[in-house]
Amino acid sequence: MSYFNTLLFGIYPYIAIAVLIVGSWIRFDREQYTWKAGSSQLLRNDLRIASNCFHIGIIFILLGHFVGLLTPEAVYHNFISSSAKQLLAMVSGGFFGLLCLYGLVNLIRRRMTDPRIRATSNRSDIAILWLLLVQLILGLLTIFSSMSHMDGSVMILLATWAQSIVTFQLSEAVAAIAPVGIIYKLHVFFGMTLLLVFPFTRLVHVLSVPVWYFGRRLQIVRQKRHI
Repeated sequence: MSYFNTLLFGIYPYIAIAVLIVGSWIRFDREQYTWKAGSSQLLRNDLRIASNCFHIGIIFILLGHFVGLLTPEAVYHNFISSSAKQLLAMVSGGFFGLLCLYGLVNLIRRRMTDPRIRATSNRSDIAILWLLLVQLILGLLTIFSSMSHMDGSVMILLATWAQSIVTFQLSEAVAAIAPVGIIYKLHVFFGMTLLLVFPFTRLVHVLSVPVWYFGRRLQIVRQKRHI
């Protein structure tokens, strides 16, 4: 078991992060025309709500994971206790998780049943949606598991794992995640897998935040007059 913990939660994260960085760099450098989400009529009237729910939900989930896992215990203890932080994570994660789940299920249904969208979808488009669904369901299931230990102890172990990974303390990371339940380990594993496949899917559009739009010159559009 120690060997698998080291491989899956000590070595695999670095492989996934390396592929994420190098793969995204190569794709942006060599295949910029593929660096997009691809039009699938997300703002069609019957899908506008689902699309917004998915994107709002996943943005807040990612922000919550980033802040929750990478904020040192000594820092947030000045404002909130571990148990209160876990309760906040459960409530906010549950709300935005369900919001994201509603949107994602409808987007999957559209992609699988709409003939036009299915015809323009490649394998990675379909696979990434199902992978996101599995990861989202696992995340929601961790809420029920967390109800049995409201002291925040498991949350601290997972945060220690994440912080040890980013500070290159492999042995500490493996030791921290070893005692946590299987549902948390599956959630972490599929999260790393999403990072691994990220450069090869339409998810790369997440990195293309159009901040330069705010500084560009106004475009003047004139109606063409027919003589």
